[in-house]
Amino acid sequence: MTIDSKRIPKHVAIIMDGNGRWAKKKGFQRVRGHQKGAEAVREIVTASREAGIRWLTLYAFSQENWKRPRLEVQALMKLLKRFLKNELNEMLENEIRLKTIGRTENIPLDTRQILLDTIEKTAHNTGMTLTLALSYGSRQEIVDACIKIGRLIKDGDKAVEEIDEKLISSCLYTAEMPDPDLLIRTSGEYRISNFLLWQLSYTELYITPTLWPDFGKEEYLRALEDYQRRERRFGGVLKNG
Repeated sequence: MTIDSKRIPKHVAIIMDGNGRWAKKKGFQRVRGHQKGAEAVREIVTASREAGIRWLTLYAFSQENWKRPRLEVQALMKLLKRFLKNELNEMLENEIRLKTIGRTENIPLDTRQILLDTIEKTAHNTGMTLTLALSYGSRQEIVDACIKIGRLIKDGDKAVEEIDEKLISSCLYTAEMPDPDLLIRTSGEYRISNFLLWQLSYTELYITPTLWPDFGKEEYLRALEDYQRRERRFGGVLKNG
């Protein structure tokens, strides 16, 4: 497997799907699938750092996930707290900065405090940015951006005629982030599930039937290798085309 270090995607986004199906297939409760999925997160974060990827965004908990059974949601929040506590030293040692996107004010206070503390402690790291999409929905993000733009116009800071793609992008949760170069979705589902709808306009897609808990470094590198074989036109035509 050959990875060209000069053609590594700057930003990889991943829809981590299949924890529940993995658990059911193994005869476990769903929470065991989430626990195994957290182990996969650790492996992929490490592989991303080693490959030289600068931005990694993981769809960890959607706005719609709040509709899941209360006990499962509680288990996911506990798992998030444990992950943050266990991985803080690793993030500090490897210069990984943590960010979040989403309506994180909906996350329980005890979990949110640990999350904010981790973000603060890693804020000056410059090696790689790990972004967790938590309580996130892209339609909600776009609504929030529209509200922000509306306030700018109301306050006289912007005119209606100044609304353009650049302004909209600057009002999204991802304002300081480059758009993803590669989106990976596990579990074989062919949909993007309300994830980064604006930002994925020209992103390369890699769909794999592998369930997230089984998605490891080897297949991740295959996805990067597949990406490097693509010709990215961004709606245009290549010079030799």
